[in-house]
This record gives sequence, C-alpha cells and structure tokens, in this order.
Amino acid sequence: MSTRRISIVSMIEGALCIALALVLTRINLFAMPQGGSVDLELVPLILFAYRRGPKLGILVGALTGVMKVLTGGYFLNIIQLILDYPLAYAFAGIAAFYPRILWLILAALGQLTSHVVSGAIFFAKYAPSGWNPWMYSIIYNAPVVIAKYAISAVVAIILWQILQKTMPVRQ
Repeated sequence: MSTRRISIVSMIEGALCIALALVLTRINLFAMPQGGSVDLELVPLILFAYRRGPKLGILVGALTGVMKVLTGGYFLNIIQLILDYPLAYAFAGIAAFYPRILWLILAALGQLTSHVVSGAIFFAKYAPSGWNPWMYSIIYNAPVVIAKYAISAVVAIILWQILQKTMPVRQ
C-alpha cells in the first residue's frame, strides 16, 4: 500500500464493503443491554480483506469503525472511541493472513481485547457490586464478539468459496 497506489476499483470495493457493513450492523441477531450486538457486519470486511489483503483490510476495518461513530456510535472520550471503533474493527483486516481460521481467531481476540480494555476502564461503573471490572468486561464482551466472529466467519468462508469462482480479483 505504501509503495504503490491503491486502485480505484479497490477504493470503490472498500467503500461498498463499508456501506454494507453499516447496513448489516442495523440488522441485529442479538443485542446486549448496554451496547454490543451480534450481526453480520464483519462479513463484508472479512471478504474485502481476503480479496485485497491485510493492509487494505485493516484500513477498511478502521474506516468502518470511524463511520460507525459518525452514524450514531456512543463514546465517552477519544481513547474509548479509538478502542471501541477504529481499532476494534481494524482487527477484521488481519483475517486475510494465512491460514485463515487461525487469523480469524486472532482477529476476534484482537477485537475482544480492544472492547475488554475499553469496558474495564471506561464502563467499570456497570459492573455489579463487588465484581472485578476486568472480569465483568470479559464476561460481557466475550459472548458477543465470539458469536459475531463465528457466525460471520462461516458466512464469509462460504461466500469466499463462491466469489473465488465467480469474481476473481483484478488490480
């Protein structure tokens, strides 16, 4: 990305994947009471990363996080905003490394870590009395992130198999 220009096709494809992710984030399969939901927003981000590589995948993931903030994201301060949005969604881009299942797991762990740190530091007041905020943040965030990545990974891998046959990547 730094030594060559990003093609117009890659930029358009990235913008479309961001837009699709923003639409899919509104279709919740399950929502948590204090934020976070299971949806299919990661599918276009993972597919884009597979098609265009981890550098562009990370960039498009981070831009998706920025767009989520601009379209109604909740934040308390700049550090929490970065942790919960651009950084958390940038992790979807690392799914493009090989082998894919291992990197999908690492992407999920990266996003989970970002949300857990944010939750423990900035949302500790929501932890039940006597609970360790770090433990509460893990228990609150882990099911959502794991379910979101598991469902999105299955859908993305199936779609990737179809796309490889029908839409080869052209630079």
